[in-house]
Amino acid sequence: MYYWVGATSSDYAGTPPQPRSGHSTVNIGKSKVVVFGGLVDKKFLTDILVYDIEAKLWYKPECTGSDSDGHVGPSPRAFHVAVSIDCHMFIFGGRSGGQRLGDFWVLDTDIWQWSELTGFGDLPSPRDFAAASSIGNRKIVMYGGWDGKKWLSDVYVLDTISLEWTELSVSGTLPQPRCGHTATMVEKRLLVYGGRGGGGPIMGDLWALKGLIDEEIETPGWTQLKLPGQAPSPRCGHSVTNAGHYLLMFGGHGTGGWLSRYDIYYNDCVVLDRVSAQWKRLSIGNEPPPARAYHSMTAIGSRYLLIGGFDGKSTYGEPWWLVPQDDPIATRLTAAPPRNIPESKDAASLNGNFQPQFKENQSEKFPLAELQRRLQISVSQPNSRIPIVNELEDKELLELASRLAGENVSANSPKAIEALREYWKKAEPNTIKFKELGPLLRDYQRLIHRLHLEKSASDQQPGFDEHVIYQFYHVKNVSQLRLDDIPKLLAEYKQLPILYF
Repeated sequence: MYYWVGATSSDYAGTPPQPRSGHSTVNIGKSKVVVFGGLVDKKFLTDILVYDIEAKLWYKPECTGSDSDGHVGPSPRAFHVAVSIDCHMFIFGGRSGGQRLGDFWVLDTDIWQWSELTGFGDLPSPRDFAAASSIGNRKIVMYGGWDGKKWLSDVYVLDTISLEWTELSVSGTLPQPRCGHTATMVEKRLLVYGGRGGGGPIMGDLWALKGLIDEEIETPGWTQLKLPGQAPSPRCGHSVTNAGHYLLMFGGHGTGGWLSRYDIYYNDCVVLDRVSAQWKRLSIGNEPPPARAYHSMTAIGSRYLLIGGFDGKSTYGEPWWLVPQDDPIATRLTAAPPRNIPESKDAASLNGNFQPQFKENQSEKFPLAELQRRLQISVSQPNSRIPIVNELEDKELLELASRLAGENVSANSPKAIEALREYWKKAEPNTIKFKELGPLLRDYQRLIHRLHLEKSASDQQPGFDEHVIYQFYHVKNVSQLRLDDIPKLLAEYKQLPILYF
C-alpha cells in the first residue's frame, strides 16, 4: 500500500521549484536530485534547482560555463531530454518558443559547471518531446521526438566519452513515429511506451529495442510487447520511473473522444512488474494529486517525488510524495477520516487481500456492512453525499438525448431521454465517449436512487437493499473514474430498470 502526501516545509529546508512543466529531473547517484528548465505561463526557464537528499535541502547552485553569447548554461527550454551518468547531467534539444533546439550540453554537478559539447558522427536533428535513457555508465540512447514538421522514429546512441553520435540502423518492424513517449533502459532492452503518433493519435503500445549492448552482439531490432494484466490507457506526457523490480508509470494525457475536444489528464499509478512481466495497478490508500502531464517523477529510496506538470489549464508547483505505508511521512494521514467506497472505486486497490477473498466467494453478494468490515473503511450514507439531479435539469443529458433523437424530437421529451437510455443499454464499453461518462454516471445514480432510496422511504426501511452493492453510486464526479471502471459502470447500468417520475 502506498499513500500520496503533499510535501510541506517540514520535509526539507530551502525553497522547492516554482510551478513548471516540460522540465527535466535526474538523480545524481543517491546524493541529489537536479531539476532543470521547463515552462510556466508561456515563459521558458533555464534555472537549476537541487534537492540534497541527505541534508533534505533545496538550493540553487551558482553555476559557471558560458555559451558563445556569454550566457551561463543552456538557453531557456522545455520538453528536452536529460540523462545522468555518474556526476554529469547531459541535456539535448527541447523547445524555446516555437524553435526546436539541437544543442548539446553537460553539467558537472561536482563543480556546477556547464559545458556546451560539440559532437560528431551522425548528429541528430533539432527536436522536442524525444525520450532518452542511459546505457550503463557511458552511453545514452535517444528515440523519436518532433522536429516541428514531422514525428520521428530514429534511434541515436551517444558515446559520452568520445562524444560520437551514431544513428542506429534497425531492421524489421518499426514502431510508429512518435513524441511525448517514455524510453527506459531495463537491463539489455530499451522499453518505449505510448506517445503521440504521426497524424496526432495518442498511443498505448509498448515496444522493446534490442541490440544496444556491445557485448551482446545482437542485431538491433524492435519487438512489440503485449503483456497481461491491467494495462495503462493510451497516453503521452507521462512519466516512467525505474525502481527495483518494477517500473512505475504516472499521469499523462489522452484524447477525449469524438464528443470532446479536450484531452483527458490522468493521475493513476500503473506498475510494470519486471519479474512477472505484467501490468498491475499500484495499491493506493488515498486520493492522488490532481491529474497532470509533462511532470517529473523521481525515486528517492522507497519514496517517489512528484514535481510540476500541466493539466490543460494550470501548471503545478507543489511537490508531492508517494510513499509506502510504513514511511514516517505517511503518518500524517493517520488523523484523516477513513475513506469510503466512492473514493476507492476498486476494492482491490484498497486491500490486497480482498481481491482473492472476493474471487473465492464470488457467488455470494456481500451486504454493505460486511464489505465495510472486510475493507476496514467507513461507508457514509449515500443520500448525504451525492445530489440527485432530475433529468430535466441535467443539461448534458438533454444535449446528448437531443443529438441522438434528432431535430424532430424535443430534447426534454421522454422519448429523447428514453432513446438515450436504450442506446446506453445496448452500448459496448469501447463505444462510450468521454463526454457521455458524466451524464451516464448521474443517470446511473438517479435510477438507483429511485429504485432503492425512494422505495425504501415508502417502506420505512434502510436506504439500500443490503444484498446489493452499487460500487459507483458514491462517486462524486466522472474525474474519479478510471478507464477500467467504464465496463463495470456500464454493466451495472444495464441491470437497472428504467424508472420515471
